[in-house]
Amino acid sequence: MLKIWGRNTSSNVQKVIWALAEMKVPFERIDVGGAFGKTKDPAYLAMNPNSLVPTLEEEDGFTMWESNSITRYLAAKHKATVLEPADLRTRARAQMWMDWQLSVMAPAITPVFWNLIRMAPDKRDHKAIETGTEKTYAAANMMDTQLGRTKFIASDEFSYGDIPVGIMIYRYMQLFPQRPATPNLDRWYAAISSRPAFKEQVAVVPLS
Repeated sequence: MLKIWGRNTSSNVQKVIWALAEMKVPFERIDVGGAFGKTKDPAYLAMNPNSLVPTLEEEDGFTMWESNSITRYLAAKHKATVLEPADLRTRARAQMWMDWQLSVMAPAITPVFWNLIRMAPDKRDHKAIETGTEKTYAAANMMDTQLGRTKFIASDEFSYGDIPVGIMIYRYMQLFPQRPATPNLDRWYAAISSRPAFKEQVAVVPLS
């Protein structure tokens, strides 16, 4: 059985385990990172020199890190049409939004998440929260515009493109209860959050 090294409260770990659940591929998840530590242990660094989570370890000893790359690899390996679009341009668009999550959405929302969830009230950087909020609203609006064109992020079919952004919007919905109106994004989020794999691997994990 393949192993996923990483705590399930990590957004990056959640991408991979959500994808595995969509594909119905069995896996063992091992708690490392955060309060569990162990990412600086020599054995872990040998698998992942970044000292981050997640790390994929397959039965034959093959290891891999970077959550979006792991997700794409697993979808290709298991020929998972539920995740990887067959059409080249749709697949490229899905991968584009996966990369956008890393380059735009995550940097926008992370300062808000850290300050509101992981910082004591008297330690919070309110300027960082304000700036992050503005950038997160802009990113959510970009998604709302795209989702006015297609049912899911890359096309009218669910794909792995929806997973990284879905993890971010799971946080967005909780961090910003008074957010601007985004009817297309709200409709899409209702669809992805009703999926059994999302419920099993993401919705049961509180923000921490």
